Amino acid sequence: MRVYGPNGTSLATTPPPARRASGGTFTVSEAASQQSQTSAVALRTLGGIDALIALQGVEDPVERRRRVVKHGRRALDALDEVKLGLLSGTLDQGTMLRLKAVAADLKQGSGDAGLDSVLAEIDLRVEVELAKAGIS
Repeated sequence: MRVYGPNGTSLATTPPPARRASGGTFTVSEAASQQSQTSAVALRTLGGIDALIALQGVEDPVERRRRVVKHGRRALDALDEVKLGLLSGTLDQGTMLRLKAVAADLKQGSGDAGLDSVLAEIDLRVEVELAKAGIS
Protein backbone atom coordinates (compact mmCIF):
# COMPACT_ATOMS: atom_id res chain seq x y z
CA MET A 1 0.00 0.00 0.00
CA ARG A 2 1.28 3.47 -0.89
CA VAL A 3 0.56 6.57 1.09
CA TYR A 4 0.72 9.95 -0.64
CA GLY A 5 0.93 12.80 1.78
CA PRO A 6 2.16 16.39 1.75
CA ASN A 7 5.81 15.23 1.81
CA GLY A 8 5.41 12.47 -0.72
CA THR A 9 6.66 12.59 -4.24
CA SER A 10 4.28 13.47 -6.99
CA LEU A 11 4.62 13.97 -10.68
CA ALA A 12 5.34 17.47 -11.76
CA THR A 13 2.54 19.02 -13.71
CA THR A 14 2.97 21.73 -16.28
CA PRO A 15 1.08 24.95 -15.70
CA PRO A 16 -1.70 25.73 -18.13
CA PRO A 17 -0.68 28.07 -20.96
CA ALA A 18 -1.21 31.75 -20.25
CA ARG A 19 -4.28 33.25 -21.79
CA ARG A 20 -3.82 36.18 -24.06
CA ALA A 21 -6.14 39.06 -23.68
CA SER A 22 -7.88 40.03 -26.81
CA GLY A 23 -7.85 43.64 -27.66
CA GLY A 24 -5.87 46.14 -29.71
CA THR A 25 -2.64 45.37 -31.49
CA PHE A 26 0.69 46.97 -30.89
CA THR A 27 3.42 47.31 -33.53
CA VAL A 28 6.77 49.03 -33.58
CA SER A 29 8.46 50.18 -36.73
CA GLU A 30 11.87 48.56 -37.31
CA ALA A 31 13.68 51.88 -37.84
CA ALA A 32 12.68 53.19 -34.42
CA SER A 33 13.57 49.88 -32.78
CA GLN A 34 17.08 49.72 -34.26
CA GLN A 35 17.82 53.36 -33.50
CA SER A 36 16.90 53.07 -29.82
CA GLN A 37 18.88 49.84 -29.37
CA THR A 38 22.12 51.18 -30.86
CA SER A 39 21.99 54.47 -28.96
CA ALA A 40 21.31 52.71 -25.66
CA VAL A 41 24.20 50.29 -26.15
CA ALA A 42 26.59 53.06 -27.19
CA LEU A 43 25.70 55.23 -24.18
CA ARG A 44 25.97 52.37 -21.73
CA THR A 45 29.37 51.25 -23.05
CA LEU A 46 30.80 54.74 -23.25
CA GLY A 47 29.53 55.62 -19.80
CA GLY A 48 30.98 52.45 -18.32
CA ILE A 49 34.45 53.04 -19.72
CA ASP A 50 34.47 56.73 -18.80
CA ALA A 51 33.31 55.91 -15.29
CA LEU A 52 36.09 53.37 -14.82
CA ILE A 53 38.73 55.79 -16.07
CA ALA A 54 37.35 58.55 -13.88
CA LEU A 55 37.36 56.29 -10.83
CA GLN A 56 40.97 55.32 -11.45
CA GLY A 57 41.97 58.98 -11.56
CA VAL A 58 40.16 59.95 -8.36
CA GLU A 59 42.33 59.60 -5.31
CA ASP A 60 41.35 60.17 -1.73
CA PRO A 61 43.50 62.93 -0.14
CA VAL A 62 44.06 60.79 2.95
CA GLU A 63 45.22 57.87 0.80
CA ARG A 64 47.50 60.15 -1.24
CA ARG A 65 49.05 61.54 1.95
CA ARG A 66 49.54 58.03 3.34
CA ARG A 67 51.24 56.91 0.13
CA VAL A 68 53.53 59.96 0.03
CA VAL A 69 54.51 59.48 3.69
CA LYS A 70 55.35 55.84 2.92
CA HIS A 71 57.62 56.94 0.04
CA GLY A 72 59.31 59.47 2.33
CA ARG A 73 59.97 56.80 4.94
CA ARG A 74 61.46 54.51 2.30
CA ALA A 75 63.76 57.30 1.19
CA LEU A 76 64.88 57.96 4.76
CA ASP A 77 65.53 54.23 5.26
CA ALA A 78 67.61 54.16 2.07
CA LEU A 79 69.57 57.20 3.25
CA ASP A 80 70.22 55.41 6.56
CA GLU A 81 71.55 52.40 4.63
CA VAL A 82 73.90 54.73 2.74
CA LYS A 83 75.05 56.31 6.00
CA LEU A 84 75.71 52.92 7.60
CA GLY A 85 77.51 51.75 4.48
CA LEU A 86 79.75 54.82 4.49
CA LEU A 87 80.53 54.47 8.19
CA SER A 88 81.32 50.76 7.96
CA GLY A 89 83.12 51.04 4.62
CA THR A 90 80.80 48.52 2.97
CA LEU A 91 78.79 50.80 0.70
CA ASP A 92 77.90 48.86 -2.43
CA GLN A 93 76.33 49.75 -5.75
CA GLY A 94 73.06 47.98 -4.83
CA THR A 95 72.40 50.39 -1.99
CA MET A 96 72.91 53.36 -4.28
CA LEU A 97 70.62 51.87 -6.92
CA ARG A 98 67.92 51.37 -4.28
CA LEU A 99 68.36 55.00 -3.31
CA LYS A 100 67.94 56.01 -6.95
CA ALA A 101 64.75 53.91 -7.26
CA VAL A 102 63.30 55.52 -4.14
CA ALA A 103 64.15 59.00 -5.44
CA ALA A 104 61.73 58.57 -8.34
CA ASP A 105 58.79 58.25 -5.93
CA LEU A 106 59.57 61.48 -4.09
CA LYS A 107 58.48 63.72 -6.97
CA GLN A 108 54.76 63.26 -6.29
CA GLY A 109 52.98 65.94 -4.33
CA SER A 110 50.72 65.27 -1.38
CA GLY A 111 48.66 68.44 -1.40
CA ASP A 112 49.93 69.38 2.07
CA ALA A 113 52.46 72.24 1.91
CA GLY A 114 54.35 71.18 5.06
CA LEU A 115 54.67 67.58 3.98
CA ASP A 116 55.71 68.60 0.48
CA SER A 117 58.50 70.80 1.86
CA VAL A 118 59.82 67.92 4.00
CA LEU A 119 59.73 65.63 0.98
CA ALA A 120 61.57 68.26 -1.07
CA GLU A 121 64.34 68.33 1.55
CA ILE A 122 64.56 64.52 1.56
CA ASP A 123 64.66 64.56 -2.24
CA LEU A 124 67.47 67.14 -2.18
CA ARG A 125 69.51 64.98 0.20
CA VAL A 126 68.92 61.91 -1.98
CA GLU A 127 70.04 63.82 -5.08
CA VAL A 128 73.19 65.02 -3.27
CA GLU A 129 74.10 61.44 -2.25
CA LEU A 130 73.48 60.18 -5.76
CA ALA A 131 75.62 62.98 -7.23
CA LYS A 132 78.46 62.20 -4.81
CA ALA A 133 78.30 58.55 -5.93
CA GLY A 134 78.32 59.61 -9.59
CA ILE A 135 74.86 58.24 -10.33
CA SER A 136 72.60 60.56 -12.29
